[in-house]
Amino acid sequence: MLDPLSIVVLGFLLGMRHATDPDHVVAVTTIVSRERSIRAAALIGALWGVGHTLTILVVGGAIMLFGAVITPRVGLTMEFSVAVMLILLGILNLSGVLGWIDGRLAPGRTGTVPFDTHAHGDYVHQHAHDEDGGAHGHTEEDTPLGRLDRTFRRFGLYHTVRPLVVGTVHGLAGSAAIALLVLATIPRSTWALAYLLVFGVGTIAGMMLITVAGSLPFTYTARRFRLVNHCLGLASGLVSVGFGVFLVYRIGLVDGLFTSAPRWTPG
Repeated sequence: MLDPLSIVVLGFLLGMRHATDPDHVVAVTTIVSRERSIRAAALIGALWGVGHTLTILVVGGAIMLFGAVITPRVGLTMEFSVAVMLILLGILNLSGVLGWIDGRLAPGRTGTVPFDTHAHGDYVHQHAHDEDGGAHGHTEEDTPLGRLDRTFRRFGLYHTVRPLVVGTVHGLAGSAAIALLVLATIPRSTWALAYLLVFGVGTIAGMMLITVAGSLPFTYTARRFRLVNHCLGLASGLVSVGFGVFLVYRIGLVDGLFTSAPRWTPG
C-alpha cells in the first residue's frame, strides 16, 4: 500500500502527465489559437484543469464510495463526447464563429477599440484606450487589484465558461479509468479521494504550462506576422477536426460503440 507522501507525489506527477494526453493538448491549443496574451492562456489552462478535476472528483467519488459501475457502452460514450467536442471546436475555429463570438461577448479583447481599466481608490472603471495618452495618465491601474480586475473583465464570462466546459467533458471521459486504477492500488476511499484531488492539482499545473507553451506561437505572430498567425489558427482547427474524426472512427467502429458488442478497457 502507498504511504501518504507517495500518494501526494505520485498523484501530482501523474496529473501533470495526464495533461499531456493528445486530446487534451489538441483541445486547448484550438482554444488558445485566438489568444493574444500569455496570461490569458495560462488562465484558460487553469480553468480547463478545474473543470477536469471537478468531474473526476464527482464521477470517481461515485465509483469509489458508492460502487457505481461504468459499462463498456457508457465508458465509450463518455470518450465519444470528447471526439464530438474536438470536431465542434475545430469547425467553429475554421468557420470564424469563435472570432465572431469573441467580438460579440468580449469586445474589449478582440474589437477594434481596446479598453483600459483604471482604479480610483476603491472604484474601478473602464474606458476606451487613448493611444495619445489622453486624460487618463494616472498609474492606479498598476496595482494588483487593478490588474486582476482588468484581466477578468477582458476575459469575460464566455471565455471563463468555455474552458471549464471543455475540461469537464475531458474529465468525464477519463474519470472512470483513473478511479478504477486508483482503487486497484489504494483500497481506502479517503486516501483514494485525496489522490484524485492531488491528481487534479497536478493536471491544473500541467495544463497551465501546456497552454502557455501552446500560445507562444500565436501571441508572437499576432502582431508581427498576421498571415502566419492566420495559418496557425487554421492549422489548429484542422488538427482538431482531424483528430476528432479519428477518435470517432476508433471509438465508434474499432472499439464497437456503434456495434452490438462494445469493447472498452479503462486506461
